[in-house]
Amino acid sequence: MAKHTPLHAVHVAAGARIVDFAGWDMPVNYGSQIEEHHAVRRDAGMFDVSHMLGLDLGGPDATTWLRGLLANDVAKLHEPGKALYSCMLNPDGGVIDDLIVYYFSPTSYRIVVNAGTADKDVAWMRQRIAATGANVTLESRRDLAMIAVQGPNARDKTWAALPDTRAASESLKPFSAAAVGDLLIARTGYTGEDGFEITLPATRAEAVWNALVAAGVTPCGLGARDTLRLEAGMNLYGQDMDETVSPLDAGLAWTVDLKDESRDFVGRAALVANPARRKVLGLILEDKGVLRAHMTVFTAAGEGETTSGTFSPSLEKSIAFARLPFGVEPGEAVEVDIRGRRLKARTVKLPFVRNGKTLV
Repeated sequence: MAKHTPLHAVHVAAGARIVDFAGWDMPVNYGSQIEEHHAVRRDAGMFDVSHMLGLDLGGPDATTWLRGLLANDVAKLHEPGKALYSCMLNPDGGVIDDLIVYYFSPTSYRIVVNAGTADKDVAWMRQRIAATGANVTLESRRDLAMIAVQGPNARDKTWAALPDTRAASESLKPFSAAAVGDLLIARTGYTGEDGFEITLPATRAEAVWNALVAAGVTPCGLGARDTLRLEAGMNLYGQDMDETVSPLDAGLAWTVDLKDESRDFVGRAALVANPARRKVLGLILEDKGVLRAHMTVFTAAGEGETTSGTFSPSLEKSIAFARLPFGVEPGEAVEVDIRGRRLKARTVKLPFVRNGKTLV
Protein backbone atom coordinates (compact mmCIF):
# COMPACT_ATOMS: atom_id res chain seq x y z
CA MET A 1 0.00 0.00 0.00
CA ALA A 2 1.39 3.40 -1.00
CA LYS A 3 2.40 5.86 1.70
CA HIS A 4 0.83 9.30 1.98
CA THR A 5 2.47 12.57 3.01
CA PRO A 6 0.63 14.89 5.42
CA LEU A 7 -0.44 16.94 2.37
CA HIS A 8 -1.96 14.07 0.38
CA ALA A 9 -5.57 15.16 0.92
CA VAL A 10 -4.68 18.70 -0.19
CA HIS A 11 -3.19 17.41 -3.44
CA VAL A 12 -6.23 15.25 -4.16
CA ALA A 13 -8.63 18.12 -3.43
CA ALA A 14 -6.64 20.34 -5.82
CA GLY A 15 -7.10 17.81 -8.64
CA ALA A 16 -3.46 16.72 -8.80
CA ARG A 17 -2.54 13.70 -10.91
CA ILE A 18 -1.16 11.25 -8.38
CA VAL A 19 1.53 8.69 -9.22
CA ASP A 20 3.60 6.21 -7.27
CA PHE A 21 7.08 7.51 -6.47
CA ALA A 22 9.37 5.32 -4.35
CA GLY A 23 6.32 3.80 -2.66
CA TRP A 24 4.62 7.16 -2.02
CA ASP A 25 1.49 8.60 -3.67
CA MET A 26 2.81 11.92 -4.98
CA PRO A 27 1.47 14.67 -7.27
CA VAL A 28 3.16 14.65 -10.67
CA ASN A 29 1.28 17.76 -11.82
CA TYR A 30 -1.84 19.81 -11.07
CA GLY A 31 -2.53 20.82 -14.67
CA SER A 32 0.14 21.95 -17.10
CA GLN A 33 3.55 20.66 -16.11
CA ILE A 34 5.21 23.26 -18.33
CA GLU A 35 3.30 26.10 -16.64
CA GLU A 36 4.41 24.76 -13.25
CA HIS A 37 8.01 24.71 -14.50
CA HIS A 38 7.78 28.32 -15.71
CA ALA A 39 6.15 29.40 -12.42
CA VAL A 40 9.34 28.36 -10.60
CA ARG A 41 11.69 29.95 -13.16
CA ARG A 42 9.72 33.22 -13.37
CA ASP A 43 7.84 33.65 -10.08
CA ALA A 44 7.36 31.14 -7.24
CA GLY A 45 6.29 27.52 -7.07
CA MET A 46 6.25 24.96 -4.27
CA PHE A 47 6.65 21.22 -3.88
CA ASP A 48 5.61 18.76 -1.23
CA VAL A 49 8.87 16.95 -0.40
CA SER A 50 7.61 15.33 2.79
CA HIS A 51 8.39 11.90 1.35
CA MET A 52 12.06 12.64 2.01
CA LEU A 53 13.27 11.63 5.46
CA GLY A 54 14.85 13.82 8.11
CA LEU A 55 17.16 12.14 10.59
CA ASP A 56 18.42 13.71 13.81
CA LEU A 57 21.95 12.68 14.75
CA GLY A 58 23.24 13.53 18.20
CA GLY A 59 25.86 12.57 20.71
CA PRO A 60 29.47 13.20 21.71
CA ASP A 61 30.85 11.32 18.68
CA ALA A 62 28.49 12.84 16.08
CA THR A 63 31.11 14.88 14.21
CA THR A 64 33.79 12.17 14.23
CA TRP A 65 31.29 9.54 13.09
CA LEU A 66 29.97 11.67 10.22
CA ARG A 67 33.53 12.41 9.08
CA GLY A 68 34.00 8.65 8.69
CA LEU A 69 30.64 8.10 7.01
CA LEU A 70 30.50 10.76 4.28
CA ALA A 71 32.72 11.58 1.30
CA ASN A 72 32.41 15.31 2.01
CA ASP A 73 33.81 16.61 5.30
CA VAL A 74 31.44 18.01 7.94
CA ALA A 75 34.48 19.54 9.67
CA LYS A 76 33.94 22.43 7.22
CA LEU A 77 30.75 23.33 9.09
CA HIS A 78 31.18 25.84 11.92
CA GLU A 79 28.15 28.15 11.88
CA PRO A 80 24.88 26.75 13.31
CA GLY A 81 22.46 26.03 10.45
CA LYS A 82 25.17 25.69 7.80
CA ALA A 83 24.50 22.82 5.36
CA LEU A 84 26.65 20.45 3.33
CA TYR A 85 25.81 18.27 0.31
CA SER A 86 27.52 14.88 0.26
CA CYS A 87 27.44 11.35 -1.05
CA MET A 88 27.37 8.39 1.31
CA LEU A 89 29.45 5.61 -0.22
CA ASN A 90 29.83 1.86 0.09
CA PRO A 91 33.31 0.33 0.52
CA ASP A 92 33.64 -0.03 -3.28
CA GLY A 93 33.12 3.72 -3.75
CA GLY A 94 29.57 3.42 -5.13
CA VAL A 95 26.90 5.89 -4.05
CA ILE A 96 24.46 4.56 -1.45
CA ASP A 97 22.69 7.94 -1.46
CA ASP A 98 23.25 11.66 -1.84
CA LEU A 99 22.05 13.76 1.07
CA ILE A 100 22.17 17.10 2.88
CA VAL A 101 23.57 17.54 6.39
CA TYR A 102 22.68 20.54 8.58
CA TYR A 103 25.06 21.42 11.39
CA PHE A 104 23.65 22.76 14.66
CA SER A 105 26.55 21.97 16.99
CA PRO A 106 29.41 19.43 17.12
CA THR A 107 26.97 17.07 18.84
CA SER A 108 23.81 17.81 16.82
CA TYR A 109 23.01 17.42 13.10
CA ARG A 110 19.98 17.02 10.82
CA ILE A 111 20.44 14.69 7.82
CA VAL A 112 17.91 14.67 4.95
CA VAL A 113 17.91 11.57 2.72
CA ASN A 114 16.00 10.52 -0.40
CA ALA A 115 12.63 8.80 -0.12
CA GLY A 116 13.54 5.79 -2.25
CA THR A 117 16.66 5.01 -0.24
CA ALA A 118 15.49 6.01 3.25
CA ASP A 119 15.15 2.50 4.71
CA LYS A 120 18.44 1.39 3.18
CA ASP A 121 20.18 4.53 4.42
CA VAL A 122 18.98 4.14 7.99
CA ALA A 123 19.98 0.46 8.04
CA TRP A 124 23.46 1.34 6.72
CA MET A 125 23.90 4.14 9.25
CA ARG A 126 22.86 1.91 12.14
CA GLN A 127 25.25 -0.74 10.89
CA ARG A 128 28.06 1.82 10.85
CA ILE A 129 27.19 3.00 14.37
CA ALA A 130 27.42 -0.58 15.62
CA ALA A 131 30.65 -1.27 13.69
CA THR A 132 32.40 1.84 15.00
CA GLY A 133 30.99 1.77 18.51
CA ALA A 134 30.25 5.49 18.17
CA ASN A 135 28.44 7.23 21.02
CA VAL A 136 25.64 8.68 18.88
CA THR A 137 21.87 8.45 18.55
CA LEU A 138 19.93 8.43 15.26
CA GLU A 139 16.24 9.37 15.22
CA SER A 140 13.89 9.19 12.21
CA ARG A 141 11.61 12.24 12.03
CA ARG A 142 8.51 11.03 10.19
CA ASP A 143 6.57 13.46 12.37
CA LEU A 144 7.83 16.26 10.13
CA ALA A 145 6.69 17.59 6.74
CA MET A 146 8.80 19.46 4.17
CA ILE A 147 7.73 22.11 1.67
CA ALA A 148 10.14 23.55 -0.92
CA VAL A 149 9.27 27.08 -2.11
CA GLN A 150 11.38 27.98 -5.15
CA GLY A 151 11.71 30.83 -7.63
CA PRO A 152 12.83 34.47 -7.92
CA ASN A 153 9.88 35.62 -5.79
CA ALA A 154 9.86 32.60 -3.46
CA ARG A 155 11.38 34.31 -0.44
CA ASP A 156 9.13 37.39 -0.64
CA LYS A 157 6.02 35.24 -0.98
CA THR A 158 7.13 32.99 1.88
CA TRP A 159 7.48 36.07 4.10
CA ALA A 160 4.03 37.25 3.01
CA ALA A 161 2.57 33.89 4.04
CA LEU A 162 4.73 33.46 7.15
CA PRO A 163 5.70 36.96 8.30
CA ASP A 164 7.17 35.70 11.57
CA THR A 165 9.95 33.93 9.63
CA ARG A 166 11.35 37.01 7.91
CA ALA A 167 13.61 38.34 10.66
CA ALA A 168 15.47 35.05 11.06
CA SER A 169 15.61 34.04 7.39
CA GLU A 170 16.18 37.31 5.51
CA SER A 171 19.94 37.32 6.12
CA LEU A 172 20.42 33.60 5.44
CA LYS A 173 23.15 32.78 2.95
CA PRO A 174 22.64 29.94 0.45
CA PHE A 175 22.96 26.50 2.04
CA SER A 176 22.16 27.80 5.51
CA ALA A 177 19.15 27.32 7.77
CA ALA A 178 17.54 29.02 10.75
CA ALA A 179 15.09 27.73 13.34
CA VAL A 180 11.94 29.83 13.75
CA GLY A 181 9.86 28.32 16.53
CA ASP A 182 9.03 24.80 15.37
CA LEU A 183 10.03 25.55 11.75
CA LEU A 184 13.42 25.07 10.13
CA ILE A 185 13.83 27.48 7.20
CA ALA A 186 16.68 26.50 4.87
CA ARG A 187 17.93 28.48 1.86
CA THR A 188 18.36 25.34 -0.20
CA GLY A 189 16.58 23.73 -3.14
CA TYR A 190 16.65 21.38 -6.10
CA THR A 191 15.61 23.67 -8.95
CA GLY A 192 18.49 26.06 -9.65
CA GLU A 193 16.42 28.92 -8.28
CA ASP A 194 16.52 30.78 -4.98
CA GLY A 195 14.04 29.97 -2.26
CA PHE A 196 13.46 28.03 0.93
CA GLU A 197 12.95 24.46 2.04
CA ILE A 198 10.71 24.55 5.10
CA THR A 199 10.65 21.69 7.59
CA LEU A 200 7.72 21.80 9.99
CA PRO A 201 5.50 19.60 12.16
CA ALA A 202 3.22 17.45 10.01
CA THR A 203 0.22 18.84 11.91
CA ARG A 204 0.98 22.36 10.55
CA ALA A 205 1.67 21.37 6.95
CA GLU A 206 -1.81 21.94 5.52
CA ALA A 207 -2.22 25.38 7.08
CA VAL A 208 1.21 26.53 5.87
CA TRP A 209 0.60 25.13 2.36
CA ASN A 210 -2.72 26.98 2.13
CA ALA A 211 -1.11 30.21 3.37
CA LEU A 212 1.52 29.93 0.64
CA VAL A 213 -1.19 29.36 -1.98
CA ALA A 214 -2.98 32.47 -0.71
CA ALA A 215 0.30 34.40 -1.07
CA GLY A 216 0.46 33.48 -4.76
CA VAL A 217 2.79 30.46 -4.71
CA THR A 218 1.94 27.90 -7.42
CA PRO A 219 1.64 24.23 -6.33
CA CYS A 220 3.93 22.11 -8.50
CA GLY A 221 4.39 18.37 -8.95
CA LEU A 222 7.25 15.95 -9.46
CA GLY A 223 7.16 16.42 -13.23
CA ALA A 224 8.26 20.06 -13.05
CA ARG A 225 10.69 19.22 -10.26
CA ASP A 226 12.48 16.82 -12.61
CA THR A 227 12.75 19.22 -15.57
CA LEU A 228 13.92 22.01 -13.25
CA ARG A 229 16.65 19.94 -11.56
CA LEU A 230 17.87 18.61 -14.91
CA GLU A 231 18.14 22.12 -16.37
CA ALA A 232 20.01 23.11 -13.21
CA GLY A 233 22.54 20.28 -13.64
CA MET A 234 21.50 18.46 -10.46
CA ASN A 235 21.81 14.68 -10.22
CA LEU A 236 18.92 12.34 -9.42
CA TYR A 237 19.72 9.24 -7.37
CA GLY A 238 18.97 6.06 -9.30
CA GLN A 239 19.28 7.90 -12.63
CA ASP A 240 22.65 9.63 -12.57
CA MET A 241 24.34 7.60 -9.85
CA ASP A 242 23.76 4.53 -7.72
CA GLU A 243 25.71 1.91 -5.77
CA THR A 244 27.57 0.83 -8.91
CA VAL A 245 28.71 4.36 -9.84
CA SER A 246 31.55 6.33 -8.27
CA PRO A 247 30.86 10.02 -7.56
CA LEU A 248 34.00 10.68 -9.59
CA ASP A 249 32.21 9.29 -12.67
CA ALA A 250 28.92 11.05 -11.87
CA GLY A 251 30.13 14.64 -12.03
CA LEU A 252 30.27 14.80 -8.24
CA ALA A 253 34.01 14.96 -7.64
CA TRP A 254 33.43 18.42 -6.11
CA THR A 255 31.58 16.72 -3.23
CA VAL A 256 34.51 14.41 -2.38
CA ASP A 257 36.98 15.89 0.12
CA LEU A 258 40.35 14.13 0.15
CA LYS A 259 42.33 17.06 1.58
CA ASP A 260 42.72 15.69 5.11
CA GLU A 261 44.83 12.58 4.53
CA SER A 262 44.20 11.46 8.11
CA ARG A 263 40.43 11.29 7.54
CA ASP A 264 39.38 7.80 6.49
CA PHE A 265 35.79 7.60 5.26
CA VAL A 266 33.88 4.65 3.83
CA GLY A 267 34.85 4.30 0.16
CA ARG A 268 37.93 6.54 0.32
CA ALA A 269 40.42 3.78 -0.52
CA ALA A 270 38.32 2.72 -3.53
CA LEU A 271 38.18 6.29 -4.86
CA VAL A 272 41.91 6.79 -4.47
CA ALA A 273 42.62 3.47 -6.21
CA ASN A 274 40.10 4.11 -9.02
CA PRO A 275 40.27 7.64 -10.44
CA ALA A 276 37.51 8.97 -12.68
CA ARG A 277 37.05 7.08 -15.94
CA ARG A 278 34.35 9.33 -17.42
CA LYS A 279 33.38 12.98 -17.43
CA VAL A 280 29.83 14.36 -17.27
CA LEU A 281 28.67 16.96 -19.78
CA GLY A 282 25.31 18.23 -20.91
CA LEU A 283 23.83 17.45 -24.30
CA ILE A 284 21.48 19.58 -26.39
CA LEU A 285 19.73 17.72 -29.19
CA GLU A 286 19.96 19.56 -32.51
CA ASP A 287 17.58 17.23 -34.40
CA LYS A 288 13.95 16.53 -33.55
CA GLY A 289 13.43 13.97 -30.80
CA VAL A 290 13.61 13.55 -27.03
CA LEU A 291 16.68 12.47 -25.11
CA ARG A 292 16.13 9.88 -22.39
CA ALA A 293 18.32 7.81 -20.09
CA HIS A 294 20.59 5.00 -21.33
CA MET A 295 21.02 6.20 -24.90
CA THR A 296 24.36 5.61 -26.61
CA VAL A 297 26.36 8.75 -27.43
CA PHE A 298 28.91 8.60 -30.28
CA THR A 299 31.89 10.95 -29.99
CA ALA A 300 35.26 11.28 -31.69
CA ALA A 301 36.85 9.95 -28.48
CA GLY A 302 34.58 6.89 -28.20
CA GLU A 303 31.13 5.98 -26.96
CA GLY A 304 29.31 7.36 -23.93
CA GLU A 305 25.81 7.12 -22.46
CA THR A 306 23.04 9.46 -21.34
CA THR A 307 21.89 9.17 -17.73
CA SER A 308 18.98 11.64 -17.51
CA GLY A 309 17.13 13.26 -20.39
CA THR A 310 14.02 15.35 -20.97
CA PHE A 311 12.46 18.19 -22.94
CA SER A 312 13.60 21.51 -21.47
CA PRO A 313 10.76 24.05 -21.20
CA SER A 314 13.28 26.87 -20.71
CA LEU A 315 15.40 26.03 -23.76
CA GLU A 316 12.54 24.52 -25.79
CA LYS A 317 14.92 21.73 -26.78
CA SER A 318 15.69 18.24 -25.56
CA ILE A 319 18.58 18.02 -23.08
CA ALA A 320 20.45 15.32 -21.20
CA PHE A 321 23.34 14.48 -18.92
CA ALA A 322 25.91 12.16 -20.48
CA ARG A 323 28.90 10.20 -19.18
CA LEU A 324 31.50 10.62 -21.88
CA PRO A 325 35.13 9.65 -22.51
CA PHE A 326 37.86 12.01 -21.41
CA GLY A 327 38.88 14.10 -24.38
CA VAL A 328 35.36 15.23 -25.19
CA GLU A 329 34.96 18.95 -24.48
CA PRO A 330 32.00 21.37 -24.36
CA GLY A 331 30.94 22.59 -27.79
CA GLU A 332 31.65 19.37 -29.67
CA ALA A 333 29.29 17.78 -32.17
CA VAL A 334 28.16 14.26 -31.20
CA GLU A 335 25.44 11.81 -32.20
CA VAL A 336 22.89 10.02 -30.03
CA ASP A 337 21.18 6.72 -30.86
CA ILE A 338 17.44 7.36 -30.56
CA ARG A 339 15.40 4.34 -31.60
CA GLY A 340 18.07 3.18 -34.04
CA ARG A 341 18.65 6.62 -35.59
CA ARG A 342 21.82 8.60 -34.94
CA LEU A 343 20.66 12.17 -34.28
CA LYS A 344 22.87 15.25 -33.96
CA ALA A 345 23.60 16.83 -30.59
CA ARG A 346 26.23 19.09 -29.06
CA THR A 347 27.99 18.98 -25.74
CA VAL A 348 27.77 21.82 -23.20
CA LYS A 349 29.10 22.56 -19.77
CA LEU A 350 26.50 22.12 -17.01
CA PRO A 351 24.22 23.64 -15.85
CA PHE A 352 21.87 24.56 -18.66
CA VAL A 353 19.89 27.11 -16.59
CA ARG A 354 20.45 28.83 -13.23
CA ASN A 355 18.57 31.64 -11.52
CA GLY A 356 16.28 32.04 -14.50
CA LYS A 357 19.14 32.54 -16.97
CA THR A 358 20.02 30.24 -19.84
CA LEU A 359 23.75 29.49 -19.65
CA VAL A 360 24.28 27.51 -22.85
